[in-house]
Amino acid sequence: MLTIRAKTVIITVTATVLLAAIIVLSRERSPFGRNNSNFSSVPEKSITRIELSDDHSRIVLERKEDVWILNGNRETRSNSVLFLLKILSDISIKSTVSEELFNREINELGIRPVRVKVYEGRRILQSFLVYKTSSNSYGNVMKLREGSKPFICYVPGFDSDIGSAFTLKEAFWQPFTLFSHLPSEIASVTVTYINDPGSSFMIRNEEGSLSLYDPVNKLAGWDTSRIMRYLSYFANVSFESWASELSEREKTNIADSVPAYRISLESVKGNNVALTLWVRKKVENGVEKTDSDRLWGRTEASDEFVIVRYMDIDPLLKKRSYFYPV
Repeated sequence: MLTIRAKTVIITVTATVLLAAIIVLSRERSPFGRNNSNFSSVPEKSITRIELSDDHSRIVLERKEDVWILNGNRETRSNSVLFLLKILSDISIKSTVSEELFNREINELGIRPVRVKVYEGRRILQSFLVYKTSSNSYGNVMKLREGSKPFICYVPGFDSDIGSAFTLKEAFWQPFTLFSHLPSEIASVTVTYINDPGSSFMIRNEEGSLSLYDPVNKLAGWDTSRIMRYLSYFANVSFESWASELSEREKTNIADSVPAYRISLESVKGNNVALTLWVRKKVENGVEKTDSDRLWGRTEASDEFVIVRYMDIDPLLKKRSYFYPV
């Protein structure tokens, strides 16, 4: 006859085996197969580090206190990281992708994945692969590992391209800043009106000694306070967003067209900015119209176009007559 101790051991072992079997069966009954249905990152407290990489580039976003830092040395644009954190926490599977479709849309087109690693402290929470593609409205096909099943993933309630958030372009993560210069940091500013040369001007600031030009000849009779006020406008000027919707052909057409304005700033610290602005066209009800609220913009530091609101750039678009007393 079994002793009470032996019976206890048998009951404990049996319960453990049954529990393990239940866990295995529940995993196998996952709608997408074992260990293939969880792409989301759920930290105990908060995500502290995100790594994005492909065969050529690598981006590291790391939280330091309340600030996210890009590649260890630059502060990020907060909205870009918040968008990514939302995706990482809520990402879900929309549908499976057949092997035939994966070969046709990914392998045959040579699409290489963005590798994603998400950390909480030193512990890795999740890792997966993002194959960015236009074959679905969510802009991606994802895998947990190279050999695992592919899926189209999405964020419930957000029916747009989430694949765009997994970008290795450093500019995307940086603040949308065009100018960030104090008056004392400005050596010169030149504003060129392409279709109205009589409104163009240049301001030179040589150790606090200000001069106004037309922009070739030095002028007299201008108001010092107006120039000082104008230079203060360069302290914080941002663009609205990257013009990611533009095709390569559209970019070429804009670049080849005549711009409306050019603003060039020479800095005493060497961080010069040369901004070109074009009139922006938009289509409403099948009719092309001039956008009265926004412009296309591009700096010499990048080949990418941005969208600039008039309300943000208008303080810099003063005409030469502005600097003279009324």
